[in-house]
Amino acid sequence: MVIKVLSAGAVKGGVAELCAVFERESGSKVEVEFTQVPRLRKRVAAGEAADVLVATAGAMDEFAASGKIVPATRALLGRSRVGVVVHKDAPVPDVSDTEAFTRALLAASAVVHNDASSGVYIASLLDKLGLGALLGSRIIVVNSGAAIITKVADLGPGAGGAMGMGQISEIMAMINKGCAAKLAAPLPDAIQNVSTYYAAAAASSAMPDAAAALARTLTSDAAKKIFAATGID
Repeated sequence: MVIKVLSAGAVKGGVAELCAVFERESGSKVEVEFTQVPRLRKRVAAGEAADVLVATAGAMDEFAASGKIVPATRALLGRSRVGVVVHKDAPVPDVSDTEAFTRALLAASAVVHNDASSGVYIASLLDKLGLGALLGSRIIVVNSGAAIITKVADLGPGAGGAMGMGQISEIMAMINKGCAAKLAAPLPDAIQNVSTYYAAAAASSAMPDAAAALARTLTSDAAKKIFAATGID
C-alpha cells in the first residue's frame, strides 16, 4: 500500500527528502502532494483521504477540532519566515526596518506575492502600510511560492527592479534550482510573519502505524537538521 502525504508547499524540500529516507528505511512507498495551505484545508474538510498531513498551526487546529488527525501524533516540524527576493543582478534593497522596506517597495518596478497564507499576510501588510493604493497595478499576485521567484527573475533587474515576498524556504529552493534571483533579506522583525508547521497522522488512515511512524520521522531531531538547510528552523 502507498502512504499518501498532503503537505504545505513551503516545507517541500525537507518533506520530500525525509519521505525518500522513510521509503528506503521502511520499504513502504510514499506519495507526496504539495499544495497551498488554503487549498489543503478545503480538500481535507471535503473528506479527501490521506495518511499524513503537514500544515500550519491554524490548519492543524481545525483538523484536530474536526477529528481529521490523531492528536497524539501531532508534532512541530519547523518555522518559516518571509523574505524579500530580487533579481540576481539587481542591487540589494535596504529593507532593514519598516521605513526602509516601505521606501524600497515604492521604488520597485513591481511587487510580487502569491495568494497563499504568506501572500494573504503580505496583502494585508501592504494595506496596513498604506501602500496598496499607491502601488496599484505594480502589485502582481501569482498562484504559488515558486511563481513569485520565477516572476521576479523574468521581470529582470531593470529600473527599480522587481521585489517579491515569499517564504524563505521556497526562495532558497528556487535559487538552488538555478533561478535568476537572490534573497535580499528577511522581512524586518517588526513586520515579520512566522508560519509554524506541524505534521500528524490522519485519523482516516488505513495504515495508522505507518502514518504515525512517518509523522515521527518528519518531526524528529534529525529532521530538524534537514529542514534547517532549506530555510525552516
